[in-house]
Amino acid sequence: YGAPGGWGAGWGGPPPAAKPGVIPLRPLAVGEILDGAVATMRTYWRTVLGISLTVAVVTQVFVVLLQGLILDAATDTNALGDASATADEQLSAMGDAMRASGPVLVITLIGTITATALLTAVTSRAVLGKPVTLGEAWRDARPQVLKLFGLIFLLMLIAVAIVLVCLLPGILVSAAGNSDAGAALKAFGILGSIVLVLWLLIRLSLASPALMLEKQSIKKALGRSAKLTRGSWWRVFGIQVLALIIANVVATIVVVPFALLGAAVSDGGISGMVDASSDYGWTYLIISGIGSVIGSMITFPISAGVTVLLYVDQRIRREALDLDLARAAGLQDYGTSVPGTTPGS
Repeated sequence: YGAPGGWGAGWGGPPPAAKPGVIPLRPLAVGEILDGAVATMRTYWRTVLGISLTVAVVTQVFVVLLQGLILDAATDTNALGDASATADEQLSAMGDAMRASGPVLVITLIGTITATALLTAVTSRAVLGKPVTLGEAWRDARPQVLKLFGLIFLLMLIAVAIVLVCLLPGILVSAAGNSDAGAALKAFGILGSIVLVLWLLIRLSLASPALMLEKQSIKKALGRSAKLTRGSWWRVFGIQVLALIIANVVATIVVVPFALLGAAVSDGGISGMVDASSDYGWTYLIISGIGSVIGSMITFPISAGVTVLLYVDQRIRREALDLDLARAAGLQDYGTSVPGTTPGS
C-alpha cells in the first residue's frame, strides 16, 4: 500500500478549489475569512482607503462636535474619581457617563454599518478577482443607501424596545415605592437586555450585505440574515468578535499615541487622564479625533470585509453560491469535480 504502482499511487487528494479572487470558492475556514478581508484591503487599497477615510472623517467630525458642544457640558462624572462620594452620587455619575457614551456609540455604529455597505461592492468583486473603482462602488451602493439607513434605524428601534421592555418591571416596582426591589429588577433587566440585544444583532448581522448585494427590501434582508445565521450563531459570533478584537488592537496602537499627544498639549496634562473630572477641551478632542480617524481606516475595512465574507461563506455552505460565483468569474467547467475540503472550519 502506497508503494509505486500499489494502492494510492498517484493519489494527491481532491483537487483544490478555484480561487479567482481573495478567497477559494468553497466553505471557508476562520483564517481564510480574516485573510480575505486583509487581502481585499491590500489589493484594492485605493478604493478601500477612499471609502474608509470619507466615512471615518464624517463620523469623527460628528463625534467631536457632539462631545465638545453638548456632552462635556451636560455630563458630570466627578464622583467616579472621588473616593468619598456616596453610592448614589457614583451611580448618578455612572449614569451620566453611559448617557454620554450612548450617542457616541450610535454615531460610531452608523458609520461602521455605512462603511460596511459601501465596502460590500469592493469585497464582492474582490471575491471574483475583478477590480472596482470608488465610483463603481458608489454606483452599486447608491440605490440601496436609503434602505440601508432604514435598516439601521429599525435595528436601533428594536434594540431600544428590548431594553425598555426588560427595564419596565423594575421601573414599575420602583414607582410603586419599593426602591430596593426595583433596583434589583432593573439590574436583571439590564443584563437580560444585553443578552437579548447581542443575540438579535448577531442573528441580523448579515442583513446589510443581503440588502446591498441581493437588492432586497429591509424586511427580506432581515429574514435572509436570520435564515443564513440559523444554527450558526456561535460561529458567526466568534468570528465577528475575533475580527473586532484584531481590528481594535491594531487601531489602539494607532489611537493611543494621539490621545497621549492630545493630553500632553492640553491643560490637564497626561497625568490628568486618570482623573475623571479633567476637561481637556477642543485641543484634546481634535488631536485624539485625528487618531480615531486613522484607527477607523483600519477597523472599517476589516469589519466590513469579515461581514461580507461571512455572508458569502454562509451562502456557499447553504446555497452552493460558489457555483454562481465561479460562473460570474468566468471559470469554465467549475463544479464538475469535487472541491477541496475545508481545514479548521
